[in-house]
Amino acid sequence: MERDIAVISRDLSIRKHSMKRVRNHTFKQAVRVFAKDRLAVLGAVIVLISILSAVFAPFIAPYDPNIGDGSKRLLPIGTQGHLLGLDEQGRDILSRLIYGGRLSLVSAIIPITLMFAISLVLGLIAGYFTRLGEVIMRILDVLFAFPTALLAIAISAIIGTGLTTIMLSISIVMLPYMTRVVFTSTMNEKNKEYVEAAKALGATKFEILFKEIMPNVITDLIVYTTTLLGTTIVFAAGLSFIGLGIQPPDADWGRMVTGGISVLTQGAPHIATIPGLVILIVATAFNWVGDGLQNALDPYKRTQ
Repeated sequence: MERDIAVISRDLSIRKHSMKRVRNHTFKQAVRVFAKDRLAVLGAVIVLISILSAVFAPFIAPYDPNIGDGSKRLLPIGTQGHLLGLDEQGRDILSRLIYGGRLSLVSAIIPITLMFAISLVLGLIAGYFTRLGEVIMRILDVLFAFPTALLAIAISAIIGTGLTTIMLSISIVMLPYMTRVVFTSTMNEKNKEYVEAAKALGATKFEILFKEIMPNVITDLIVYTTTLLGTTIVFAAGLSFIGLGIQPPDADWGRMVTGGISVLTQGAPHIATIPGLVILIVATAFNWVGDGLQNALDPYKRTQ
């Protein structure tokens, strides 16, 4: 018996060493595949520019986003000193876009990042422990019954409008979807040979879940989460648009669209159009990155 265990241990050690080399090769392949996808690279550049602009907003924004000049309201694109014109209150649109990216991206990225960690743990536990998994997934299934907008309205009625409402709404809405991705992947992995080998060597359930299974399911969640960020940015902007999210005078892309709609008939369509285009471009960029990661991390597509 001891001899058999020693043989299994040796074979597993050799396999882990081989797998490490394979992973290094796989990573290089994935990078090459991603780099060849022009839309994915373009999307990554747009996302990076958006994040850097938001982080360094105080240094690159030409004006204070909340201070306007009533005598210059509704000035068009290309106005001297104001590249994208001025809004309905005479505030610089470019500055508000840069600062608005802070709240728009934070309201989407932070809740999705938190739900990434929570859904990863819940999905692993639910997929590995059958009975407990039934309870967890049935509870999460209840959240599927609530329309996202109705849920956001209910939350705002309880805690009020603002950034907290957006982040909490996104967290509650997205958790069941993300958890189901991990749950399905864990169900597919838990009976494979490498898991049985780890059990034979006396690995604890914690080690099996987080050292053996997790590295093989996390890529699915990464791809799904990246794509989901685009949808989340649109959702967050939508909540601000209907008045449940960021409140004036703070700059937010969705709120900027709302302000611009009121002056569409006054010959200033750029006030609503520009932030709307920014939302579309950034959301699409995240989708391109997600598609690129899916191609890069898919073994079949990667070897074509």
